[in-house]
Amino acid sequence: MVVHSAAERVLAGLDPEQRSAVTAPAGPVCILAGAGTGKTRAVTSRIAHRALTGDISPRHVLAVTFTARAAAEMRSRLAILGVPGVQARTFHAAALRQVRYFAPRLLEGRAMPELLDSKVRVVTLAAVKVGLRADRAAARDLAGEIEWAKSSLVEPGEYVVAAAKALRDTPHEPAKVAEVFAAYEKLKRGNGVIDFEDMLRAAVWGIEEHPDVAEQVRGQYRHFVVDEYQDVNPLQQRLLEAWLGGRDDLTVVGDASQTIYSFTGATSSYLVDFPRRHRGATVVRLVRDYRSTPQVVGLANAVISQARGAEARLRLELVGQRPAGPEPELRIFTDEPAEANAVAARCRALVDGGTPAREIAVLFRTNAQSEAYEKALTEAEVPYVVQGAERFFERPEVRQAMIALRAATRSIPGETPLPAAVVDGLSAVGWAPDAAPAGGAARERWEALAALAQLAEEYAATPEVLPVGEAAAVERSVTLADFNDELARRAAQQHVPTVDGVTLASLHSAKGLEWDAVFLVGLAEGTLPTTYAKTPEQVEEERRLLYVGITRAREWLWLSYAAARSPGGRARRPSRFLPQLDRSGGAERAGAGAVRRTDRRRNQVVSCRICGATLLAGADRKLGRCPTCPSDIDEELYERLREWRQRVAGAQKVPAYVVFTDATLTALAERKPGRTEELIAIAGIGPRKLGLYGETVLALVGGAAVDDVCPEKTFEIES
Repeated sequence: MVVHSAAERVLAGLDPEQRSAVTAPAGPVCILAGAGTGKTRAVTSRIAHRALTGDISPRHVLAVTFTARAAAEMRSRLAILGVPGVQARTFHAAALRQVRYFAPRLLEGRAMPELLDSKVRVVTLAAVKVGLRADRAAARDLAGEIEWAKSSLVEPGEYVVAAAKALRDTPHEPAKVAEVFAAYEKLKRGNGVIDFEDMLRAAVWGIEEHPDVAEQVRGQYRHFVVDEYQDVNPLQQRLLEAWLGGRDDLTVVGDASQTIYSFTGATSSYLVDFPRRHRGATVVRLVRDYRSTPQVVGLANAVISQARGAEARLRLELVGQRPAGPEPELRIFTDEPAEANAVAARCRALVDGGTPAREIAVLFRTNAQSEAYEKALTEAEVPYVVQGAERFFERPEVRQAMIALRAATRSIPGETPLPAAVVDGLSAVGWAPDAAPAGGAARERWEALAALAQLAEEYAATPEVLPVGEAAAVERSVTLADFNDELARRAAQQHVPTVDGVTLASLHSAKGLEWDAVFLVGLAEGTLPTTYAKTPEQVEEERRLLYVGITRAREWLWLSYAAARSPGGRARRPSRFLPQLDRSGGAERAGAGAVRRTDRRRNQVVSCRICGATLLAGADRKLGRCPTCPSDIDEELYERLREWRQRVAGAQKVPAYVVFTDATLTALAERKPGRTEELIAIAGIGPRKLGLYGETVLALVGGAAVDDVCPEKTFEIES
């Protein structure tokens, strides 16, 4: 009875689609989960419901995620639901545990090879051996290409043909990359080290070639869950199939519209083809979006509705569940510095208005775009952090901190609680928890190390469960050495800890995250889509990147692009993926509605006099500022203008708005034109009204009293 009650509580509050996913029978289940639709809740509730009803044992479940953060979130939710003991890990972490556990048996007593936390150093040496000079950036590109090949189960001798078939944009001539690849593999073997792909292959080999290992692993893990299944690569799929051993108790969760990692070897084909590969599979679609406002959801749907290709067959039409919010804003700037300064000013205003800096993100297509925003935010004294493992883990202060933490394992007693040990270790690089500097680069450096300290607290709260096998699980506290291993895994997996400050991130590294306010910047042709996207498949992946960016926003969304890269530079067109933009260059305020053509007057550029953004709405153009920028209205002048308008309207026997609208009076009281040219620049004041009222309005702006400018003849209008 108690078990039944607990299982029923798991179902409480689920929507109909989530409930269908949770109660689906054992066997192959595919949950197509759109952004913000509660997929983590659905999948953890499914595990908990099956465990609480006695269908499965928690210790026989292996839930695989793509980030350590997602795995920790899954374990936490399961514990809250009353189901501890489920193994939720990344592919790499799960494989590493198994390889380490079985190493004495597989290696016949030999020591397990050291695991590389980065390929770059060895790739650099390999490049030199084949006659290539590779700086750090070039070595990273080569390392990425080798990672793609190994994840795609491509050997050095097969690389040239495989790269041609995949239409790879290789960092060097393919034959030369193949030489570097072969030299890299030889150097690894010679130095007794392995990389993360080798580790996955070792886990596969251990199961496929050793029946006793296969029996023990499959006896331990009988029920499998795979999150973000659209991001699985062939090597990971091979490991999953080795774990399964022909069984079908598999639940996968994914969204084909968020397939954005094909350049790393990931493919959505396993998700798209799941019903064909698993006959009789249950397929559930989650479409109720609990993350974003209907306005944000509407724009996301408008962008992805134009998608084509295999992934589009599984496209989901999201339905917003939150209360209405502000319409997404579209802003156009003269150049990229102006765009960055306007974004920084709006971030400053949001923070001053009470929005936590950590709930704001600026997202862009490439990491090279980050510099302008780092500079602008520094000048605006807004704290920021750069998201993305490559930038984070390669920052000098983070690398120094990781060296210090490794050294600290020799001097800090092993029984020291992990958070205290990490704070002690970080003191060696001058970091102290109560010494945060002001905003800007110094604050970013401090926050980066603070994130390591916070991560240690979170990691310490998750005890290690050992071993793999039928015996009951044994828990032990994590040590500083364990934490150093975790940092190495995170660096390899591009998984960055949470840092306090406005997040600057590429669209790729923003995947899986969300914020209250999101700025999507640089949305111009050549940037999104990038010029490197040449095939229809590559262009569609660029569209999905924008979709992912839009769906990161909970409430407030800004989209912008610069008409030129630099002041006076060559003009650029807006991204083709923006449905609210007229192809001739005109624009409407962002939204989910159909594209509307704009008239000639509307296509004239009017910029906000405060932040510099291009103004699109008629009322904004008339005021000469964004609706969210501060008003500098002269209240006394506004009242004199209203009194004058009332007298004129009364004399002419017409409604007051026929003379001037309230918006025009507000614009006059804010902008206070001193010359005819400034007066006619205000929308709503054309040649006719200039002739009728221009001289009088300029006099009022200059300080004249209403009585002085209102003799009766002023009100006579020729018929």
